[in-house]
Amino acid sequence: MRLVDNRSKPNLPSDQKGFYRPKMTRSGLEPTSTACAWDEYGEKRETRIAAERPLTIYLDRREIVTLMTLGTHPEALVLGYLRNQGLVPHLEEIRAIQVDWETSAVAVATYKQEQDIHNKLEKRTVTTGCGQGTVFGDIMENLEDIRLSPFSIRQSMIYQLLRNLRDYNDVYKSAGAVHGCALCEDDKILTFVEDVGRHNAVDAIAGMMWLDHVTGDRKIFYTTGRLTSEMVIKVAQMGISVLLSRSGITQMGLELAQKTGVTLIGRSKGRHFLVFNGKERVVYDAPPSRPQHRSYS
Repeated sequence: MRLVDNRSKPNLPSDQKGFYRPKMTRSGLEPTSTACAWDEYGEKRETRIAAERPLTIYLDRREIVTLMTLGTHPEALVLGYLRNQGLVPHLEEIRAIQVDWETSAVAVATYKQEQDIHNKLEKRTVTTGCGQGTVFGDIMENLEDIRLSPFSIRQSMIYQLLRNLRDYNDVYKSAGAVHGCALCEDDKILTFVEDVGRHNAVDAIAGMMWLDHVTGDRKIFYTTGRLTSEMVIKVAQMGISVLLSRSGITQMGLELAQKTGVTLIGRSKGRHFLVFNGKERVVYDAPPSRPQHRSYS
């Protein structure tokens, strides 16, 4: 795999809006493939299954990690991973991202190699993320520097957002075995990404936000997965103050939400949800009717 020489720094390339963008391949792959299976009647069926591909990240020729991914947004995934792990603090430091599926690797070249990369890699925590997520460096300690801007959300808006999300999850509907994440504003879905691990999906969205200079102000982050410490950390780093899931939470996820001020809402299905943190920021404007309990007196 060819690596870009990073000894000199020419004029920085930019997109049509004038934002800096590193040189990148466009190497997204199809998220599913066909497979044969036999049903409960012993009959053969052709079905779709989720892809799962290894992608090893090399940062300035140094191997960082191997991610298991669908491979639909590899460049954005790598960008978000580097950002959320604190390995590259500024987008302008990245010169090029080159994905090569023949070698299942991606080369990230920077203008100035990170001098503290060794220390960051040495201090690693394996998290509960699907596919074993990781947290590098002093991210836990740096959470105290995060300043979020919490805002109120209406119960009716939560219900509408959940209804709108039903139109997504294409890979899950076709093949299952994946998680989905969405960046939302009010009840609108701005970006939806599916991957074999929820931490990959959130990293891909973080990478897209980084490229497009999208802030987390007044945004809502939705995930189909558990609200663990890793999810809360990444969302807080993205500047997002509302985290919504159809699944449950962990104790450390709750503790970090309380520490960072993230509004944490879990078990969100239909008209049911549980606010674990930030109840004062939820406006209960559409409470459902309570179920009628039959009396046997």
